[in-house]
Amino acid sequence: MDPFRHLPPLMTLRAFEAVGRHLSFSRAAEELFVTQGAISHQVRKLEHALGGPLFVRRTRAIAFTPRGQAYYQHVRAALDLLAQASRQARGAHAAAPQLKIGLLASFAARWLVPRLPAFTQAHPDIGLQLVPDIGLADVAAGDVDLAIRYGRGHWQGVHLVKLMPECLAPVCAPALLGRRRRFKSPGEILRYPLLVSHSRQPFEWDLWSQAQRVDLSSARTVHLHDYNIVIEAALAGQGIAMGRLRLIQPLLDAGALVPPAGQADCQDENTGWWLVLPRSALPAPAAAFCQWIQAQAAREHMANA
Repeated sequence: MDPFRHLPPLMTLRAFEAVGRHLSFSRAAEELFVTQGAISHQVRKLEHALGGPLFVRRTRAIAFTPRGQAYYQHVRAALDLLAQASRQARGAHAAAPQLKIGLLASFAARWLVPRLPAFTQAHPDIGLQLVPDIGLADVAAGDVDLAIRYGRGHWQGVHLVKLMPECLAPVCAPALLGRRRRFKSPGEILRYPLLVSHSRQPFEWDLWSQAQRVDLSSARTVHLHDYNIVIEAALAGQGIAMGRLRLIQPLLDAGALVPPAGQADCQDENTGWWLVLPRSALPAPAAAFCQWIQAQAAREHMANA
């Protein structure tokens, strides 16, 4: 008889533990480099397997059910034991070089993580630690070895290398438009809420409105924590997001999101994804990663040109 037949999948336990520790689906998604929808799916899967809810969902917060609170204590203790055993087993071997990379959770989940197996296969001796944060980590002070950021390249005191350009276009769920499918003119976007992610220097909607000559001063805006949540809200039909097309192309290919303004997109030479590096010489692991990711981005850019 299988002694572990009642164990749920490990990913459901990891998702449940992260949600329980933060009491937040969005923060758990950032930590695990997946979308908020994926975290919700794993928790629902676990709840179904256990035969009842583990959380009480409220409008702006969640809380444990009594069953969920008790189960969390056991799951956390079990995962702690597994982590401790893994650290002890790993300690018998020489530590691999660790490369710490600061980046946005949206870039990690939607672009980098699906491609990382290729880097790991090419450089099995380099360990990666991805550090998600909306704010720019201090590369110069050594908080991270390097960073990958989205914007227009206006960061001071660092060395910047353009990784890949970004093209911007409004996107939404097809259901939001009903039978209309497409705007007759870009100005029709004012009929819908605009979904906006937190940024210290917001520019996307301004850049698009200038390019399309659309006055957005009267637009209804919904401000959300980060870009992953913006995309999840767009998928749920809650409004129109500014699509970073290099990041969300799989969703467009699948028809989960559509560009309601057609070819009304915008792109300039500064907007895109950047490698943010210290001005000093890069250590070998960081140099290897930069070379790999630049080659990856250039190859995909050529394929899509």
